[in-house]
Amino acid sequence: MDHIAISPSDQVFVLTGAGISAESGLPTFRDSDGLWAGYRIEDVCTPDAWRRDPAEVWRFYSSRREAAQKAQPNPAHLALAELESQLPEQFFLCTQNVDDLHERAGSVNLLHMHGELAKSRCERECGRAPVEDRAVYRSLDEVPRCACGGRLRPHIVFFGETPLEMDRLQDKIAETTLMVVVGTSGSVYPAAGFVHRGRQRGARTVYVGPEEPLNASGFTHVVKGKAGEVLPGLFQVETAAEN
Repeated sequence: MDHIAISPSDQVFVLTGAGISAESGLPTFRDSDGLWAGYRIEDVCTPDAWRRDPAEVWRFYSSRREAAQKAQPNPAHLALAELESQLPEQFFLCTQNVDDLHERAGSVNLLHMHGELAKSRCERECGRAPVEDRAVYRSLDEVPRCACGGRLRPHIVFFGETPLEMDRLQDKIAETTLMVVVGTSGSVYPAAGFVHRGRQRGARTVYVGPEEPLNASGFTHVVKGKAGEVLPGLFQVETAAEN
């Protein structure tokens, strides 16, 4: 398709999902067999799983940390970081992914709505901020305690928990004039509903991914293809003189 123009008055909101990380070799959370890297989601990514068997949860997230640390940003991550560098006051990135590939590509103004693999937080929700933590734990005894005495858990939004900073995200969506959604199937809410909110407010809405998403009706443009092949060169940033 033709380039998508971004004017000096546009506010750009980008939402990324598992598909962009999959192009760096990280598995999506729902494989065809219903398993997530060999695990049932109910066993490793719910509050009940944490209460029942925190050691198993930590084994799973330690393995995910290892995989994420080996992965490298792909051209899609780099293209979004480059776009942000051209639009420092107009660009906001929300990712459903918990890896740090966007940061390593150079993205700065971003929010991880489902948490971050490289951080841990107190299971007691004692009010202390999440801490940087890239350790790979082989047993529960290795997991540090919070200053309050509570066990540290992965800084991940488990299924059934509320995504992070939803009020801030709603404010950003209300401001956007161009929403770009990359590599997400449109099946996981509330993120899948973002495009409809943006569209209701008059934003142009663009989807990039190899398959049509379930919420395709919300998009003004659907661009099929791998994000790493489509995103570089997709946008044309206009200067004030060009308008």
